[in-house]
Amino acid sequence: MDVLLMLLSLVGVAVTLAICALIIVAMSTKPYPDLGRYETEKYFLNEKHEKCLFPSINDPASVELSVIVPAYNEEERLPVMMDEALGFLEDRKKKSRSFSYEVIVVDDGSKDKTTQTAQSYCNKYGSEKVRVLTLAKNRGKGGAIRLGMFSARGRFLLFADADGASKFSDFTKLESEMKNVNKNSTNRAVVCGSRAHLEEESIAQRSMFRTFLMKGFHFVVWFLCVRGIKDTQCGFKLLTREAAILLFSNLHVERWAFDVDMLFLAQYFNIPVGEVAITWTEIEGSKMVPVFSWIQMGKDIILIRLRYFLGAWKINQKSKVE
Repeated sequence: MDVLLMLLSLVGVAVTLAICALIIVAMSTKPYPDLGRYETEKYFLNEKHEKCLFPSINDPASVELSVIVPAYNEEERLPVMMDEALGFLEDRKKKSRSFSYEVIVVDDGSKDKTTQTAQSYCNKYGSEKVRVLTLAKNRGKGGAIRLGMFSARGRFLLFADADGASKFSDFTKLESEMKNVNKNSTNRAVVCGSRAHLEEESIAQRSMFRTFLMKGFHFVVWFLCVRGIKDTQCGFKLLTREAAILLFSNLHVERWAFDVDMLFLAQYFNIPVGEVAITWTEIEGSKMVPVFSWIQMGKDIILIRLRYFLGAWKINQKSKVE
């Protein structure tokens, strides 16, 4: 009897602590994401070094494709990615006169010369094709992509990593899949580049501990947030303008786990999501996700599900950025 009473007491304490934790999570959480920006983040410099106002994603699209490149301390590796991307885009434009594009490099509070490096491409190609958005402080990859999206003019919006790990010409695969999945009246759709087909090879190169963390992370993502997508973290994703407005105006996570938040919201809104295999190369100096960040991402995934479940994070049904 004493043992039973002790067990019941422990269960009572555990339940009380769990309820207190849920209350703390709910009360300490901002219900809506911060969509504001600093005054300096509203402008870019054109090729004449004149200060120009970025457009809004609420404006009608005026180019076919916007490429958002989040960059943090990418002074050395950014040129490789930009040369490949602009080479592909310029060739595409020569073959199709109706095709138009822009590349927006978002300097996420870098401490090196990332902005100056990106601006040199604006000076070369012109600000109609290349623009640089320099953030006043580091916001994280998701936060940087959000502000890039909100400054874009494209009918379709692609975000791509600055290290050039993905082959930019694989955009055509995403574009083809977009035609397959984007068949709804809302014109909302997302296509994810995927490295899942390379997983066996990558496992062979990782330690057992890192493989365990990766598998654990994938299970938590599948179990709590996103079903049907094998690789949620690949930094090569294509969205329609309408999907970008709705998803990024509701995105709460701004750092490593932002992709999961975005795809969770896509499934919440019943937005079609496609996935295609792409070429991926490990680039020397690439920012391998630290062990601590895997743990942090796991915690973020749990909190994503918990905060939406509790209603601590609100979802705005309006597809308009204020």
